[in-house]
Amino acid sequence: MPIPFTCPHCGVQTRVAEQYAGQSGPCAGCGKTVTVPIVAGGPRAAAQGTGVGVTILIVVVMGVVLVGLLVCGGVALLLPARSVSREVLRRSQCSNNLKQIALALHNYHDTYKCLPPAVITDKDGRPMRSWRVAILPFMEQRPLYDQYDFNEPWDGPKNLALASVPMPRVYQCPSADNPSPTETNYVMIVGKGTIGGLPNEKVSFAAVTDGTSNTIAVVEVVGTGIHWMEPLDLSIDELSLMLNDGSGKGPSSHHPGGVNVALADGSVRLLPNGTDPETLRRLLLRNDGQVIPQF
Repeated sequence: MPIPFTCPHCGVQTRVAEQYAGQSGPCAGCGKTVTVPIVAGGPRAAAQGTGVGVTILIVVVMGVVLVGLLVCGGVALLLPARSVSREVLRRSQCSNNLKQIALALHNYHDTYKCLPPAVITDKDGRPMRSWRVAILPFMEQRPLYDQYDFNEPWDGPKNLALASVPMPRVYQCPSADNPSPTETNYVMIVGKGTIGGLPNEKVSFAAVTDGTSNTIAVVEVVGTGIHWMEPLDLSIDELSLMLNDGSGKGPSSHHPGGVNVALADGSVRLLPNGTDPETLRRLLLRNDGQVIPQF
């Protein structure tokens, strides 16, 4: 019989198979170590009561926690441990992608004393390149950067020829479903008062008066439809502030428990599902002077 279990750190509720009673591992919701309780009368309790030694080889890192639920006729079923383990690794890789992106943004700032504008246009307002192109030299992608033609728009004939070159893997979440080889999962939020700012706006860390640890720089989004070179992100004026609401217009992911975001201080956090929309809005603005609740 599955054991009802609630993570004491993040409150994620799961039902765990009896065979995992007494085992420990990281919660996929918050990453902190949890231990599945031993239920009286269960097989583990019986084994301990009779003095039978039990040695268990934990083959997968997340064999102890249910990360997702498959609902069939109202009955919750455990995901296979192997699938759970794969998703834990994918979420970790996604977090690492955002960490590399955040580090590149900081290195860009060190060089130019500002962050790259999310959208860079020419004098006629044509979108020429995005921040994802601008930070390529700071991600060990100088050869790809050197192939970009800065005299034509991002979708000009020479630049579109780069579509045949593999997109830097750092721009795509490994949990993406049926991913396009050129579609990114990482975007800035743009608009007045955001890190992405207005077209051609050069935002410095000094302008992040709410604090870099309280301001989101890059978010993860499922199914953006955005080419990695395209100067297109999410506008705060049209943004959904509900995580994983299925609209495709707000932060979203395939990771159980929440959405990965990179903060302006270079750290990466998992925003839990159910984050208050007002808290998210304040995190996306760099200088509104509003107090950020603990998140």
